[in-house]
Amino acid sequence: MTKRKLLSIIAIVILVIVYGYEQFLNVEEKNEIVSEGKQSKSDTNEYFLPTSTTGQIVHHDGYSLSYNETFEQAEWVAYELKASHLKKNDFKRPYFEIDKAVNTGAADWRNYKKSGYDRGHLCPAGDRRYSKAAYDETFLTSNISPQKHDFNAGIWNTLEQKVRYWASKYNGVFVVTGGVLKGNMKTIGDEHVAVPNQFYKILIDTNSGNTKMIAFLMPSKESKRPLYEFVVSVDEVERLTGIDFFPELEDSLENKLEASSSYKNWSFN
Repeated sequence: MTKRKLLSIIAIVILVIVYGYEQFLNVEEKNEIVSEGKQSKSDTNEYFLPTSTTGQIVHHDGYSLSYNETFEQAEWVAYELKASHLKKNDFKRPYFEIDKAVNTGAADWRNYKKSGYDRGHLCPAGDRRYSKAAYDETFLTSNISPQKHDFNAGIWNTLEQKVRYWASKYNGVFVVTGGVLKGNMKTIGDEHVAVPNQFYKILIDTNSGNTKMIAFLMPSKESKRPLYEFVVSVDEVERLTGIDFFPELEDSLENKLEASSSYKNWSFN
C-alpha cells in the first residue's frame, strides 16, 4: 500500500469518527431537550392542565402543550395569563423554529409556505411580551396551527384581545386553546399538517372571588358575529375533542361549570 493511499484511508476514518461523534452529540442534545420538556416549569400551573389523548405533554417556560403527531400540531396549549404578564414591549419577531422538545418531531414551518394559511399562534405572542425569551418561545412550531388569514387576523384576534382584557379585569385567567382535530380536514405541506375546521378557547378564572369558566368554539373562517355568539359549554368542546379539560377540579364544581354555556359573569364591555 502506498503512503498516499494510507493517508487517504486514515483521513476517511477520521472523517467517519468525527461525523459519528457529531451525530452522537446531536442525539444526546435532542434527548436532553426532550427530557427538559417533560419537566414542568415553575410558571406552569399543572393543576389546570387537561388530559392528553396522545401522552406527549411538553412543558415550556411560558406554556405547556399536548402534541398530536398524527396531525402535526398541538391538540391543546395551556398557560396562565397573569395581569403582570400584560406588557407592551415591542420585541422583534423571530423566525419560527422546530420544537426540539417534541419527542416525535414537531412539524417544520416550511409546511406553511405558499399554503394559503397563516402560522396561527395558539399561545399568542401578544400574551408573552413580558420577556424576550417568553415572546420568542411562542414561535416554536408546536405552538402553531394553520389558519386562514381573515380568521387569524379577524375574529380570532378579537378573542385574543378580549382574553387579555379579562386577564387584566380578573387579575389573571388560565387559558386552554387548540384546533378541533376531528372530522374531514385538509392538510398542507410535505408532512401533511392538518387544517382544523374549528378552534376552541377555554378560560377559567379562580382569582376574582367565584370560580367561573367560559368556552368559545369558532368555525375557522372570517366572521363579523359578536364573540358571545360563539360561547358554548366546556362539555361540548370535550365531546368534540375527547379531552378532559379540568380533571383536577372537585367533581361537583367541575360538572357544574363545564355544563354551563352562560356568559353572564364575564364582562364583554
